Amino acid sequence: MKKFDYLIVGSGLYGAIFAHEAKTCGKSVLVVEKRQNIAGNIYTENIDGINVHKYGAHIFHTNNRKVWNYITQFAEFNRFTNSPVANYKGELYSLPFNMYTFNKMWGVVTPEEAAAKIDEQRKEITGEPQNLEEQAISLVGRDIYEKLIKGYTEKQWGRDCKELPAFIIKRLPVRLTFDNNYFNALYQGIPIGGYTKMIANLLDGIEVKLNTDYLKHRVELNTGRLNCKFSVLTFFSVK
Repeated sequence: MKKFDYLIVGSGLYGAIFAHEAKTCGKSVLVVEKRQNIAGNIYTENIDGINVHKYGAHIFHTNNRKVWNYITQFAEFNRFTNSPVANYKGELYSLPFNMYTFNKMWGVVTPEEAAAKIDEQRKEITGEPQNLEEQAISLVGRDIYEKLIKGYTEKQWGRDCKELPAFIIKRLPVRLTFDNNYFNALYQGIPIGGYTKMIANLLDGIEVKLNTDYLKHRVELNTGRLNCKFSVLTFFSVK
């Protein structure tokens, strides 16, 4: 009867790192994964030579050198800077809100000009904001709200911004610099070869059971033939 020191539920980043470290410490580990593939929500699928992020894009980023040195043991990372753009009726605007955004929107070129434009438009709301629309305008003005907040927010919440409470938005970051790097992180990138390959490297030499639903088989997994000493559940993902 095979025994394991740890039963890890989920083969995403957290579960794979825990499994790797436990194995490094001389512990026996079994990883069970409900899906047909490892890597959880950071799973990348190779389609025609392109590593497609199946569950949404993930950019690894950190300011912690120790974390960066650790994760780059298992994959080489490209030099990727996340610089998203918003498409408003064919017009492309840099995000997060920065001087590139304001230059495209108003033609301003200095931080003082941009700040003055925003302050001017914020004055439209004179009292306490009564809904999300008024809250957004009070923070960044109508132009930014109409073009870069309204449509996305209404799509996300499924209702008009005037019907949403003001407290949903507490702040809207504004950068008065020409900096369109989404993350304020010293280290960032995407693993060359995809996240699935990186997770496979973390799980090298560790037994993994795919298509195994822990909740359906927990009695067997916890107290049956495996006789694990500890269970680690990893029901969350990294973005």
